[in-house]
Amino acid sequence: METKVMLDTLWVLITAMLVFFMNLGFGCVEAGFQQSKNCVNILSKNFVVFACSTVAFWFVGWGLMFGDGNPFVGLQGLLMVGGADNSPATGDAYQGVYSSINWTGVPLGAKFFFQLVFAGTAATIVSGSVGGRIKYLSFIVFSFLLVGILYPITGHWIWGGGWLAKSGFWDFAGSTVVHSVGGWAALTGAIILGPRFGKFGPKGQINAIPGHNLSLALIGTMVLWLGWFGFNPGSTMAADPRLMSHICLTTNMAACTGILGATLVSWLLLKKPDLGMTMNGCLAGLVAITAPCAFVSISSAAIIGLIAGSIVVPAVIFFDKVHVDDPVGATSVHLVNGAFGTLCVGLFAQDWVSPNTTGNGLFFGGGTALLTAQITGIAAVGAFTLIASAICWFIIKYTIGLRVTLQEEIEGLDIGEHGNLAYPEFMTRKPSYSFYSTSTAEPPAKSSSYSGGSSSSKKREYSEVIS
Repeated sequence: METKVMLDTLWVLITAMLVFFMNLGFGCVEAGFQQSKNCVNILSKNFVVFACSTVAFWFVGWGLMFGDGNPFVGLQGLLMVGGADNSPATGDAYQGVYSSINWTGVPLGAKFFFQLVFAGTAATIVSGSVGGRIKYLSFIVFSFLLVGILYPITGHWIWGGGWLAKSGFWDFAGSTVVHSVGGWAALTGAIILGPRFGKFGPKGQINAIPGHNLSLALIGTMVLWLGWFGFNPGSTMAADPRLMSHICLTTNMAACTGILGATLVSWLLLKKPDLGMTMNGCLAGLVAITAPCAFVSISSAAIIGLIAGSIVVPAVIFFDKVHVDDPVGATSVHLVNGAFGTLCVGLFAQDWVSPNTTGNGLFFGGGTALLTAQITGIAAVGAFTLIASAICWFIIKYTIGLRVTLQEEIEGLDIGEHGNLAYPEFMTRKPSYSFYSTSTAEPPAKSSSYSGGSSSSKKREYSEVIS
């Protein structure tokens, strides 16, 4: 028994480290899909967000999510910070108030760390959709609210033994718990912030704002793909050889068919096999298989991934058409396919994969009961997160402010928010020139910055910066 606990703990911690490594993947994907003038900002947000998540989840989120309480929220073990110092080396001092996660026998510390990296993932999803125009401090505040309060409440409903779990709702690794929650928060943030300057024309035309580095985005996508082999198989939270192997295969299959589906559909709709869409197709397949990965066959996973990759392309086009500016397609990947993947449990589940769990889905003779439970869960989590996150965004907007100034947005958040550049060697700086004129001298239109006295000054100096 001691050997099993040791192996289970090792498996849980290694897979948790893989999920933690996904922060790098999100940072690279989001930075690559955004303009170079915002690269430092997006990297910084993806770096600081895990620190925010750790503190928020440790202090209150863990207790709200997994503490014993009522069907809607955990009420015990709220301040893990208040008792962690008194825990014995085994980490089991608080096992009694976290009964919803007693099904796995690893130490409490391993359980907490594994769930922490999932909470952090939900917050990183928001970062990309609000990129290029949100205040750095405002994003930090929202991250604390999301991981400390919003995410744990709906998480308690599903993974904390709450009302959705009791109603027969299943989400093995978080298509709804993590991805849809992050997607809903991202959508409300993008809507309340409004689009980036220049994204939509005065007559409603859509102007493409290409990302600055697809190589970086591809590296990020591959890192996320790797991290998902911790995200999904690690959710067994035990070293179960058969189930771990099966989940690795379903996860990989959905990613691959997601790539093919998105490539094909982008080729048909956009007349070219767009690399950005192909990468989002991979992520869409991974998001969609996250809920059903332990409940469906490999052939079903192939179908799920193919559909997910196929719908992510029209989803991106749709959000553009309704003027929701999401620079990285987070809503299309995580929200749309988080909901789709959750539905797939009710459609494709087969009892032989994980006996005595979901039972069979609609397509395998199980009727509509499971599908109905899945639809209920999607709707409930969506409604709560949509309303609660909108309230949080509006509170931030009318207190500390939400959006940077237009000038800062045009010049780039790297300079305005952080005072540095991701690619300083790409900036060619011309020497300063002096104007001597009896009339007002203004710098050329293409000049991005200048210095000098008042507009009536006869002498004006400016430094012209060309990117």
